[in-house]
Amino acid sequence: MKNPDKRFIEESFPVKEVSNESAREKNIRHGHISTLHIWWARRPLASSRATNYAALIPVPEDVVERDIKRAFIAELAKWENSLNPTIIEKARKDILKVNNGKPPKVLDPFAGGGAIPLEALRLGCETYASDLNPVAVLILKCTLEYPQKFGKPVKRPVQDKANKEQSIIAQCSEQKEKEYELVENPLLEDVKHWGEWVLREAKKEIGKFYPVEEDGSIPVGYIWARTIPCQNPTCGASVPLMRQFWLAKKKNKKVALYLCAENNTKTVTFKIVGDGYDNMPDDFSPQKGTVSRAIAVCPLCGSVI
Repeated sequence: MKNPDKRFIEESFPVKEVSNESAREKNIRHGHISTLHIWWARRPLASSRATNYAALIPVPEDVVERDIKRAFIAELAKWENSLNPTIIEKARKDILKVNNGKPPKVLDPFAGGGAIPLEALRLGCETYASDLNPVAVLILKCTLEYPQKFGKPVKRPVQDKANKEQSIIAQCSEQKEKEYELVENPLLEDVKHWGEWVLREAKKEIGKFYPVEEDGSIPVGYIWARTIPCQNPTCGASVPLMRQFWLAKKKNKKVALYLCAENNTKTVTFKIVGDGYDNMPDDFSPQKGTVSRAIAVCPLCGSVI
């Protein structure tokens, strides 16, 4: 006798197709929740969406219908279908149909980065998520709660740039007689506005440390190293302690720092070599730095420190 409570995921699942979509998702940045905040145990949205759906619908008795469901789950897992109204609406109707027209309750007590509860929400479920880590809780609020609470269209007073930094409440009280405009996504607009404000303020304070190069490029970070003085009394140079000099070590792109020893001034400088830059010298091995196993070698005089 067939068990009516047996879920589809217990009987069949397009593992290969969903796995491929999950792997492909790693290269997707725009619009993905992984760009919100780093979380070390993120679940792919593709597999979360597919497993949520497969765990909420029963397994069909008919083999043909079962294959159709498998194919649908494979389509549901695709990134481009995560916002496809036809696909998502069908998934929601399937779930409601087997739950007497009521959204099922989904609880994720260790929600972490929020992939599983997000996809449960997308499928129309009544979703609950929690986590002990306060960072995870903040990520969950920003992913699941704030978009629904503050992302709905609202009417706001038309603002000029001079009043942008004022609070919304202050603006409303001061501009009652002014024209109103419909803001489709106030959360998006506010995040964009205040993000630009933070960037402007940061440039004022630390912009001098990131000067614009002649070609218009702007440095986004620095590589630093501890230094020790060479023990050779005739040298005394400052030796940077670096285990290796690789900047990029991919199959199709190899870039490294090349240490230039200036014996006249007892100093060292660096230049970038490799793909897209000057060729690497034949005798240069980026894997070999100035220090290994707590033993340093002066790049100028060769003394062991």
